[in-house]
Amino acid sequence: MKKKMKLIAAGAFAAIALFAALPVAFMQKNEHSTGGANSMQDELLAVEAAILRQGARGSEVKEVQRRLKQWGYYNGSVDGVFGTGTRSAVILFQRKNGLTADGVVGKATYKALGMNDAYNALQNSVPSQSGVGGFSESDVYLLARTIYAEGRGEPYTGQVAIGAVVMNRVRSPQFPNTISGVVYQKHAFTAVSDGQINLTPNETAMQAARDAIGGWDPSGGALYYYNPAVATSSWIFSRETITVIGRHVFAI
Repeated sequence: MKKKMKLIAAGAFAAIALFAALPVAFMQKNEHSTGGANSMQDELLAVEAAILRQGARGSEVKEVQRRLKQWGYYNGSVDGVFGTGTRSAVILFQRKNGLTADGVVGKATYKALGMNDAYNALQNSVPSQSGVGGFSESDVYLLARTIYAEGRGEPYTGQVAIGAVVMNRVRSPQFPNTISGVVYQKHAFTAVSDGQINLTPNETAMQAARDAIGGWDPSGGALYYYNPAVATSSWIFSRETITVIGRHVFAI
């Protein structure tokens, strides 16, 4: 009997010790869970902060406004304040580019705008060589062919500027919204008309294409360029000049 009582007492003490330890273990687990939840919450807040919608303010809004104004979607002040005018311009841009027209600048709209840093912040990845700026390698190659056919022999900055004109047209409501659409638009580029578009681009043209798709725009937002020594259209001479690089005049 005494032995049985001792066994019962030992079992009771073990149970008490087990239940005493449970809250500590639960609290430790709960602390880790809370930490994970806080980390996830912080990440969600960071993503939410990167998304722009009406009422937002700051340099990212200002850059969105600058690009939309440059491409003809926005006619308000570039003041970094996301108001109704900016929202309307974003919606127009989204419709033109086949995006959800909600007036919110998220990952897809950043990508279409060419704002790669903001896009990558939401994507949480680094762009690969096979998808520069969200465009396919075939897009890069076609742009490189265009640059090579139109601008080989020009300084490197001038070659990037030619690529930038193509990209500016892609984002402008006045032109097709794909690189191939812009390049093969009727009478848009002499190199397409005379067949030089089919020449194989060199590595310089390939890199210039990547730089242009990546957002470098030495043309200053130009939608046109021409060589005044050979241009015959009186209309092209009427365009407002932005800059001159090598033998090309870049204009809007």
